[in-house]
Order: sequence, then C-alpha cells, then structure tokens
Amino acid sequence: MTPASKDTIQGVGLGFLAGYVDTLGFVALFGLFTAHVTGNFVLIGAGLSQMSRAAGAGSLLIKFLAFPAFISGVVVARLFITAMGRRQRPVLQLAMLLQLTFLVGFMLLGLLASPIGAVQTPLAISAGMLGAIAMGVHSANARLLMPQLAPTSLMTGNVTQIVIDAVDIARGAADAATRARCGKFIWPVLAFGIGAIMAAYAYLLMGFWALLLPILILAGLALMENRVLTDAG
Repeated sequence: MTPASKDTIQGVGLGFLAGYVDTLGFVALFGLFTAHVTGNFVLIGAGLSQMSRAAGAGSLLIKFLAFPAFISGVVVARLFITAMGRRQRPVLQLAMLLQLTFLVGFMLLGLLASPIGAVQTPLAISAGMLGAIAMGVHSANARLLMPQLAPTSLMTGNVTQIVIDAVDIARGAADAATRARCGKFIWPVLAFGIGAIMAAYAYLLMGFWALLLPILILAGLALMENRVLTDAG
C-alpha cells in the first residue's frame, strides 16, 4: 500500500465516521453535536433565548457538558499518545483503539438509555459525554498523528479551501500542488456528508446499534495500520 492510498483511505474513513457519529448524536440525544461541539454553543444560545421568552429552555444540560467532555477527550488522547510514544509502541494504532473504546461505550450506554424520550436521563447524558470524548480523541489523533490529512471532523475550512482551489483551477492558475490539495480535501467532505445522511436513517432503523458501523470502520483502520507496520518491519 502506497502512502497516498493509505492517506486516502484514512481520510475517507475518518471523515465518514465523524459525520456519522455527529449526526447520530444530534438525532438521538436532544440535538447534541459530539464532533462539532462549538455548534452546541449556537443551540445553547437559542435555548436561552427561548427561555427568556418563556418558551422553555429546551434540552441544554447535555450541550453544556459536551464541551468539557470533548476537551477531556483531547487531553486523554494527548497524554496517551505521549506515553505510548515514550514506550515506542505503535502509537497511531493504539490511539485508534482508544477512540474505539469510547465509541463502544457510547453505543452501550445509548442502548441502556433507550428508548430516549424528552427527559435527559443520567444514562442518556452519560452516553452523550462518551460520544463527545470519543470525538475529542478523534480530533486530537488527527491533529497529532495524521497532520498530512485534511481535517476529518470540521468541514467548513475544508469546503472553503476546495472552493478557493476550484476557482484557481477553473481560471487556469492552479499548479500541481493546488490540484493535489483539492483532491485531498474533497474526499473527506464527501465522506462526511454521506456519513451524516446514512446515520440519520440508520438510527431510525437500528437505534444505537447503528454505531456498529463506525466502530467497524475504526477497527478496520487500526488493522490496516497494523498491517502497514508489519509489512514495514
């Protein structure tokens, strides 16, 4: 496997996973963003505005808690990656398995909390927090261990870069690096969008069992990394 093909597979797989998990959390857990946690601030502001008009605050607690949960995921990933690096362990593979562990916990707590009604139960909130922690690990892993990839969880910057590069290509001002960058950025965006659409329907059909798909994707990426390390050794 060439480095370029490995990067493409990782970018598509992780982009799909991020869009899928973020949308599933939003649909299942009171409009919670697990990956795009800053989006929760908008929803919190909207909820507080409704409360000021005596229209009800909505489900805000889980959104307030998502930000520190996401940060804790980043902290855990940073410390874990540092510790594994010092021990000369296969860092990327183990970091993926760390995220997988939190995703499994998200699924299991979601199943225990089901059916999820209008009230935020402790189990439902805990499920959301594990989802946010998992995506905090996801973001830290990508930033620390896969800087060559386009971002796989925050798509606004990706779309902006794609449009800039597409304009340069259309006006004949793009060099080879610009064309390559456009190709690198577009696949995670498409995968994220497909993951988001699939997650909404999958949750309606399967509930939290739908998280098996991103769990299997992450397990497959970890196995791919193990094979690459084995072949290199």
